[in-house]
Amino acid sequence: MTKHLHTDLQSLERNLLALGTRVEEAVRRSITALSLRRTDMAEEVIGGDRSIDMAEVALEEECLKVLALHQPVAGDLRFVAACMKITNDLERIGDLAVNISKRAKALCDHRMQDLPQQLVEMTERTAAMLRSALDAFVREDGTRARQVMREDDRIDKLHKECLDGLIEQMKQDPETISTSMLFISISRHLERIADHTTNIAEDVIYLADGDIVRHQRGF
Repeated sequence: MTKHLHTDLQSLERNLLALGTRVEEAVRRSITALSLRRTDMAEEVIGGDRSIDMAEVALEEECLKVLALHQPVAGDLRFVAACMKITNDLERIGDLAVNISKRAKALCDHRMQDLPQQLVEMTERTAAMLRSALDAFVREDGTRARQVMREDDRIDKLHKECLDGLIEQMKQDPETISTSMLFISISRHLERIADHTTNIAEDVIYLADGDIVRHQRGF
């Protein structure tokens, strides 16, 4: 590896981790806004989305520059390819955090209703998944990335339980329909964040081990 390539790869890693930190913070703030009915925090997440979008564009251009200038091979090429894909998933997670924040704001206009227990657990597990996926990337830890992937099944189960419970609640008490529909939307956005986080974990496995595990089970 040339000195210039090494320097550019280090810069790429730093910028990707900075984006990851920003997105993780957006997710946690959106969850806090939801749990505490904090419209100010929801507004902060919504207002910060533009900077995440711009960082994604800059990172993609940086990846393309490294490919064009250095024509990396083997592990270095895997690293750049993984960075490009992870960057895209992080931007989508940022969008989903904005969606949750918008629903959190809307909830403030409805009568107070406790979050379904499944939704509470989903917020905690989803945030932890993202943190673990980013840690796995830093360490190039395929084992930890596989643990993140397994956690996605639990999120899917919680999402279904939350959906079933809210549908039954709406049948029993039509006055809860508007609030329950917001909860359903939030649950779906959390489930999608877990999906994108699983994509990141899959890319970490590709980076660490050279294995392509997308669309596979038994990992």
